[in-house]
Amino acid sequence: MRSLLLFILILTSGITSGQHLNVLVGNNNSPNEPAISINPNNTSELVAASNIDNFYYSTDGGFTWTSGTLTSTYGVWGDPAIACDTAGAFYFFHLSNPPGGNWIDRIVCQRTAAPGQAWNNGSFAGLNGSKMQDKQWIDIDRSTNTIYMCWTEFDQYGSNNPLDSSRIFFASSSDQGTSWSAPVRINALGGDCLDSDNTVEGAVPAAGPNGQVYVAWAGPQGIVFNKSLNGGQTWMAQEQVVDPMPGGWDMDIPGIYRANGLPVTVCDRSGGPNTGTIYINWCDQRNGITDTDVWLVKSTDGGATWSTPARVNDDTTQRQQFFTWMTVDQATGYLWFVFYDRRNYSNTTTDVFMAVSKDGGNTFTNFKVSSSPFIPSSGVFFGDYTNITAYDNVVRPIWTRLDNFNLSVWTAIVDTSTLTGNALLESENSLLHEQNYPNPFSDQTAFSFKLHAPSFVTIKIYDLTGRVTCMVSNNQFYNQGKHVVVFDPKKYGLAAGTYSYEIVSGASVVRRKMLFIN
Repeated sequence: MRSLLLFILILTSGITSGQHLNVLVGNNNSPNEPAISINPNNTSELVAASNIDNFYYSTDGGFTWTSGTLTSTYGVWGDPAIACDTAGAFYFFHLSNPPGGNWIDRIVCQRTAAPGQAWNNGSFAGLNGSKMQDKQWIDIDRSTNTIYMCWTEFDQYGSNNPLDSSRIFFASSSDQGTSWSAPVRINALGGDCLDSDNTVEGAVPAAGPNGQVYVAWAGPQGIVFNKSLNGGQTWMAQEQVVDPMPGGWDMDIPGIYRANGLPVTVCDRSGGPNTGTIYINWCDQRNGITDTDVWLVKSTDGGATWSTPARVNDDTTQRQQFFTWMTVDQATGYLWFVFYDRRNYSNTTTDVFMAVSKDGGNTFTNFKVSSSPFIPSSGVFFGDYTNITAYDNVVRPIWTRLDNFNLSVWTAIVDTSTLTGNALLESENSLLHEQNYPNPFSDQTAFSFKLHAPSFVTIKIYDLTGRVTCMVSNNQFYNQGKHVVVFDPKKYGLAAGTYSYEIVSGASVVRRKMLFIN
């Protein structure tokens, strides 16, 4: 009987090790539209946010989260976006409906010096009388620490008056969000104010490697593009059409209150072979209203020409993939995508999938990242986007799910080793690691790692809830070379079960699952 149980446990362990640990970020206040950012200087630090005024932070790589409510005298009114600067400070950008006001009149930027420290009251950009400001996104030029921001301005939101229009604006801050440059309109062709296909929206700026700012958005012409070569001081007089985006960006997805395919723009600044390449990612229904797909185009010549759209989702079904987001790991140049996916179902049951491209958007590896499916309801507002952040192979997506009409926000501890059979790009990092052995284990197991240079190493053990159960090594110094650390779970009073362990050396972090049987 014991040998049969051991066989079952080993089989189960094998299945589990192919999955990516899902971690609840928050479920208070009906959260949706999540955003997330990692600190490239310390990948254990992450900050996230969700509608309408929720913030979350983690100092252990996303295994555990602390939540709070953001306040400002300017008001906090949703559309959260998060960024981290070169000093490790985080910024929470959001819309504002000031006390006593009756419209969203500006975009507010609030700063915290580090996760867990207080947020300041904030600064703002975009205030323009009674005109509404919406859908702001940002990027930070890490060579200058300048913050770039783009958004949509409406003359009157929801108006069908042809004299009312929507426009794309740009502003920047060179003093850590204390003040903002005067907003500059960067689109020649405006849109309507109906918040639909003919409205101009989805402007996500991307800093280039040498002071460029790139941005694409969707509107009456499809997906269009503009650029600045001097940090946003001057722009092309006329935006360039990149793709006609058949069917437009405003889509119907069964079970979703409203859905869009708005574009996301990033630029590779990794110093690798694809440095300077601009990527634009979006969803559309060119293959039919029941077959929404995720697309990517790229430009290797500064936006002068663009590739033919490549389909990111690799399923052979005619089902829905929607709400995509993309980031580029600026340490590796890898592209990471997250999106909702129904390839496995014939109804509205929904998984969360990710994709990675390691060759500059030429090929894609798809994998399911959610541990279980869910069924959204068109009667519950699900938000307008997902989000993802990555640095040096520490990859953290964030998404909303619905269970029993309760919304919650989740991330995943993406195990990049399961995507290649060994640790992704570990050979280029300071830390090489082999899976603990034996695994499963009933007595002791060993953690084996190799350092390319002397380093301080931390080894932590986490339970399935993401709680740190023990510290095997706390910033202990190791010389260059191979090391073996023996772990005895009984010494720490651990019960039998599935655990995760984390080995940290400088900016390199590896995480694996292990099974302790007793």
